[in-house]
Amino acid sequence: MNLVFDFGAVLFRWQPELLMQAHFADRATSAQAARELVRAFLHHPDWQSFDRGAIAEHDLVSRTSARLGLQSEAVLALLEGIEAHLTPVQPTVALLERLCQRRRERADVRLYYLSNMPVRFARLLERRHDLASWFEGGVFSGDVHLAKPEPGIYQLLQQRYALEPAQTVFIDDLQANVDAALALGWRAIRFESVAQLEDDLITVAGLTPAHRQ
Repeated sequence: MNLVFDFGAVLFRWQPELLMQAHFADRATSAQAARELVRAFLHHPDWQSFDRGAIAEHDLVSRTSARLGLQSEAVLALLEGIEAHLTPVQPTVALLERLCQRRRERADVRLYYLSNMPVRFARLLERRHDLASWFEGGVFSGDVHLAKPEPGIYQLLQQRYALEPAQTVFIDDLQANVDAALALGWRAIRFESVAQLEDDLITVAGLTPAHRQ
């Protein structure tokens, strides 16, 4: 069975509302205001282009600061803040490490990643963490100029590692990304918690409780 992990909000911390409150306290004065700023900042074509490696960081900064009326220095500080923010979600990492142990002992699982991640943060995670010890391989959006939920990025991972769709389970916290995997014939799990993921790995992936310790 192939297990394909998303990174943000699954294996690594991703709480953008907190980032907005920390860096733009004068704009993110409430939870609702923080959510609105997240949408304006991160759910805009400029950030999505940055995500897929289609525009350079300096272009993102200049466009975003002009569009939202923010200081360029503040936008740069937010990008630096993301570097500190992307820390491992320890319960999920512990599960991943148990799956790695299962792979060594039984060779009945293979582990991959598929992440929307700008190049800057992809290289950061590679420097900080030994991804090769966890995964057979994976795809970052910034490296391939594609992003979830576009079918092309799933197909690229599938072709690159010769994954059989019916034997591939995708794990992501966003329903749109899960739906895109299902549309290609993959199995999929929407991540809500580690306990829920462990249970769904039994029912969806067919893994027995032996993956638990």
